[in-house]
Amino acid sequence: MTQIDSQASPMIAQYLALKAEAPDCLLFFRMGDFYEMFFADAGIAAASLDIALTRRGEHLGLPIAMCGVPVHAADAYLARLIKAGHRVAIAEQIEDPAEARKRPGKTIVARAITRIVTPGTLTETSLLEPKRANWLAAVAPGAGAMWGLAWCDLSTGAFHSSAVAVTDVPAELARLNPAEIIVPDGWDGVAGTPRPPLEFSPALGEARLKSRFGVATLDGFGRFSPAEIAAAGALLAYVEATARAAVPLLTPPRPELPGSAMAIDAATRASLELARGPGGERAGSLEASIDRTVTAGGGRLLAADLGAPLTSVAAIGDRLQLVAHFVADAALRGRARASLAAMPDVARALGRLAIGRWGPRDLAAMRDGLTLAIDLKRLLAAPSLAPPALLTATLGNIGAHAGLIKGLHEALVAEPPLDATAGGSIQSGYDAGLDALRDTSRDGRSAVVAMEARLRSETGVTGLKIRHNGVLGYHIEVAAKLADALMRPDQGLIHRQTLAGVVRFSSVDLAALATTIAAAGDHALAAEAAHLEGLRDLVLAEALAIGETAAALARIDVAAALAELAATDHWVQPRVDATTAFHIIAGRHPVVEAAVKLARGQFVANDCDLSSDCRLWLVTGPNMAGKSTFLRQNALIAVLAQAGSFVPAQSAHIGVIDRLYSRVGAADDLALGRSTFMVEMVETAAILSGATPRSLVILDEVGRGTSTYDGLAIAWAVLEAVHDDLQCRCLFASHYHELVSLKSRLKSLFTATVRVREWKGDLVFLHEVIAGAADKSYGLAVARLAGVPAPVLARARAILTRLEANRDRSGGIAAGLGDLPLFGTAAPAPASDPLRERLGAIDVDAISPREALDLVADLQRLASGDAESF
Repeated sequence: MTQIDSQASPMIAQYLALKAEAPDCLLFFRMGDFYEMFFADAGIAAASLDIALTRRGEHLGLPIAMCGVPVHAADAYLARLIKAGHRVAIAEQIEDPAEARKRPGKTIVARAITRIVTPGTLTETSLLEPKRANWLAAVAPGAGAMWGLAWCDLSTGAFHSSAVAVTDVPAELARLNPAEIIVPDGWDGVAGTPRPPLEFSPALGEARLKSRFGVATLDGFGRFSPAEIAAAGALLAYVEATARAAVPLLTPPRPELPGSAMAIDAATRASLELARGPGGERAGSLEASIDRTVTAGGGRLLAADLGAPLTSVAAIGDRLQLVAHFVADAALRGRARASLAAMPDVARALGRLAIGRWGPRDLAAMRDGLTLAIDLKRLLAAPSLAPPALLTATLGNIGAHAGLIKGLHEALVAEPPLDATAGGSIQSGYDAGLDALRDTSRDGRSAVVAMEARLRSETGVTGLKIRHNGVLGYHIEVAAKLADALMRPDQGLIHRQTLAGVVRFSSVDLAALATTIAAAGDHALAAEAAHLEGLRDLVLAEALAIGETAAALARIDVAAALAELAATDHWVQPRVDATTAFHIIAGRHPVVEAAVKLARGQFVANDCDLSSDCRLWLVTGPNMAGKSTFLRQNALIAVLAQAGSFVPAQSAHIGVIDRLYSRVGAADDLALGRSTFMVEMVETAAILSGATPRSLVILDEVGRGTSTYDGLAIAWAVLEAVHDDLQCRCLFASHYHELVSLKSRLKSLFTATVRVREWKGDLVFLHEVIAGAADKSYGLAVARLAGVPAPVLARARAILTRLEANRDRSGGIAAGLGDLPLFGTAAPAPASDPLRERLGAIDVDAISPREALDLVADLQRLASGDAESF
């Protein structure tokens, strides 16, 4: 921290005093039209923003480093700094510079930190993803095994809390994917922004929440654990500390009941790519693939639904019936979606109005959005089909807002300017006084034009013009070569400025007229500002009802969007109940199918039945055959069904899943010193300790990251544990076809394989899952498809032959490998193998008995080396 020197200039002293209030932030110090940064902050910002770093003046004998960004473009620079991991304190000028100049002595404009910008406290539209919530979360350790979790989105006012088992905290945070997490300082339970431990006191948290929401008890909001209250109170304290005086709108916290959503840990979310695709972006994810919403609020709600699939059969059924309602009436769905598509983001406009970072267009968004909401309610309240219960309840949450809508329509122009200081937001005829001020300003400008014409006539200088700028205001301007005629005293003009090409003058009459125009314009802007503030107050008076309306619109958008998806992509309504059934007919992977369609291909659908007598499937087959796709598609179908969506299948019956686990794919975690195999074992251990009989587990290639025998032993033991101990529904894919021998002992084990065919030495993937087991791994065939050089393949084939021959002999599996020729002397791979090619061409399902006899004779001749007849 830079010291405040007694000899420091007043401005630097002020800067350092403000910096001391937010030492962990970069300080944006407002100076006119720029935010300036000094000292170490300047160096950090210049490097992050790739802007010029300069030096001016001295402090403590050293040059002062500085850089700056223009105020009008500050949002773009803020976004880059926040993305780079910085926090930014905004120090604004809180008085008019003209007032500062009235004080005696050498004074500077008063400044204060008005806001601290952090990843979790963003509200600007330009800094947020429209279809993704920007959660700020707080974690509070509890007295026992349950911790408190609270989270809010300042851009919409949503506020939630939950009591979470210690072991489930990482999974809940992975679900929310918060932009920022606050934790008690000195606590190492979860990494995040440290805050004073006192702010996590349940007693102080309860008092803070009661004060914020003006209640004597929190019982009206639901039942909260002490740890929940601690987290919610700490979250509110942080919001108030960063927002300063402009505290944003927040709805009362809504507690979520433990077990109300399918538990999905971080590894499973990443494996299934629910919200983020392979590159870490939204593209390629399940969310992006199925999103047909037409509003930003609907997109955010869809993401929330997919992130937390329900476990209540009744709640799931309500959502499915709402989707079915829109599927059944295509015309109604089309009209509803057209209306929704025209709606602005009411929730975020309300958030900006509440926090004070708003403009006239946010009021217009309220007017237009609420008007369209009433129209949509009227459309959906009288449908051709009887409305389902959830639609009736949702429409009931769309308020009338008649008085507010009327007031906004009467006051605002159709398309207000972005900035209130531009004027022109209030309609003519709304306020007679404002109209008079505008007339005065407009007439004054007409008078300027008349004065210009008169001066041209009186002086004879036809090139004379009356101009305006921010320094001189209204002034008379002529070319320098014509200025002499205006310098004479009898012209009554006052010389103001001589430049290279022009000379500028003023006059008593022009000054008086300018004063009249400026006063009328200033008074008009002040009158407009007062009207806009009044309209804002009207909106905020109905903030909670408007929030419910916005939530209702989002729910309708999600249902109509899922119905559009179901109708266009032939998805079906799943049957979801309290059993442990899992029966999918002709299921498809929603993301892969979309990609296949783009390539004009045809996705191969597959069945999956995890009934009690076959609840554990062992799926074998080579790499690239589609095992992982099959595993993932069934997990995704379960997520979609319990989120309240139709599913990509011919039919689906799913008993509610309490926990979903996916151990698919290979990845390391070098930051924690974990190898790929270690990560695999950690994730497998979590499954074995957390899954219940109501869970769904998908496991792919357990044990592949170690030696063959170790890997087979681990896979064998895990398969037994899933069957005997967990007794859950499970898809277990493996290259170890030796595991098929367990079928005779594990009564609920079903073996399946992915069909492949060898054709002329190549492996053809049919992507069809059938009963049975693979007879080999086809590793060399896949290596050939991948382009591994022929000498390497020949060497591998020879080694494989020797390994298989030595498998059951004494001396070990690798005995005799030293006798094999190396690459340089290995026989080249044959150009073709007629016998194999002939065998691969046989269609065993279509051959007749007579053709089979002829074929045996042909194969005998081919095996003896007589290939001429072929």
